[in-house]
Amino acid sequence: MAGLTETMSRVTVDRGLADFPPETVDKAKRVIADTFAVILSGAGSEVEEPLMRYLDMAGGNGGGSVPILGTARRAGPELSALINGTFGHALDFDDVLSMMPAHPSAIIVAALLADLPENPLDGRAFVEAYVIGVEVGARIAQGITVGHYGRGFHGTGTLGTFSALAALAKARRLDLDRVRIAFGIASSMASGVRRNFGTMTKPLHTGLAARNAVEAVRLALCGFTAAPDALEAKAGFYAAYGVEASNPQVAIDALAGPGILADPGIALKKFACCYASHRGMDGVLQLRARHHFTADDVVRLECRMPPGGMLVLTYPRPVTGLEGKFSLQYSLAAGVLDGKYSIWSFTDEAVRRPGIASLLDRISAFEDESCRDDDPLFDTRSSGGRGFVEVEVELRNGTRDCVRVNKAPGHPTRELSWDDIAAKFADCAGHARLDAGRAAEAFGMLRELENRRDLGALIGKLHH
Repeated sequence: MAGLTETMSRVTVDRGLADFPPETVDKAKRVIADTFAVILSGAGSEVEEPLMRYLDMAGGNGGGSVPILGTARRAGPELSALINGTFGHALDFDDVLSMMPAHPSAIIVAALLADLPENPLDGRAFVEAYVIGVEVGARIAQGITVGHYGRGFHGTGTLGTFSALAALAKARRLDLDRVRIAFGIASSMASGVRRNFGTMTKPLHTGLAARNAVEAVRLALCGFTAAPDALEAKAGFYAAYGVEASNPQVAIDALAGPGILADPGIALKKFACCYASHRGMDGVLQLRARHHFTADDVVRLECRMPPGGMLVLTYPRPVTGLEGKFSLQYSLAAGVLDGKYSIWSFTDEAVRRPGIASLLDRISAFEDESCRDDDPLFDTRSSGGRGFVEVEVELRNGTRDCVRVNKAPGHPTRELSWDDIAAKFADCAGHARLDAGRAAEAFGMLRELENRRDLGALIGKLHH
């Protein structure tokens, strides 16, 4: 029987869009369009300046031909993958695959962009490579289990590498032996720890994963060797990065399903912060719309989370915008104060407002066993996808009300529409100071991506 490395290599080589449900193409396009948006937004974030200094230190454009989206700069394949990938997760506004748990799409798209000058693709081939990348990385994650995340690994940086590798290998039409070697190489490159959440190094995990995938594929193409069973072997990836429940056969058996994009689907973010906060934030907006209260009206606001729901929300009193992205208390306070959320909500300026400080004293957030629900897959989901969330408010006029939020906006069961994604795309492009007309034209191209014969015009619209 073929092992995990062999099986995932065969999936990469042999499967194509015809092996997935017809709706897969539209679902993939939505996530790809969203991912281009969030990569653009990174060019207007705090990571842009140090990354551009790093690019200069590495030799500037140095003959590189890959555009850094949202800027006028270019770089070579590995460096462009690092920067575009980091941009894609800079605002924590990119997709969520709770079962992984990770944000795979910015890694895949950044790696594919890095390869385009040498390996031009039409739109359909780009979509196909993306779909294969999601499928392979997510199944590897399914077998290693959420316990990998529980150990302190950031699956975006570790498991996302395999997603991008499979996408690149599919785009390159590599043979089975080369793909298997690339998996072996990448198994020794995967990295990322959760302690860096709330700092610039969290989005760097995405960039590193994209760069590592590019390097692994290129090394395999150049004749490098690696173990043929690096994922499942006694001293391999699962053994080193997994837990007692990790089982390569689970990943293999899961390949019989309809595909990740069909089931369970990928969530797109409506808010530019950690997904674990999104249901509580949605609850605040529902209560505020129902009762039209202001911050001064609130006596007490309580958010009850499922067990494990606070795992990564480690900044109860943040002092920076990056910390605010991992603060449920701040996120709730911002919703009470503003009645809406925007990219600006998670800036240093927004977090440090006096009105926020006074609200934090009236807000409590904690895990509650009663929010577990009866989901048999509870323990396989990340903190943003398990159980349900309850938000309760008490107002000075005596009103008390509570809402229960089962799924966050943007979850596959509360899918963002194309209009929602268009608005997000425009917001992200504006954050990168990109001309609104060019951004709108690029979004139109992304909506019909599978029919584009050449991606050069699309990429050109997103490069200053």
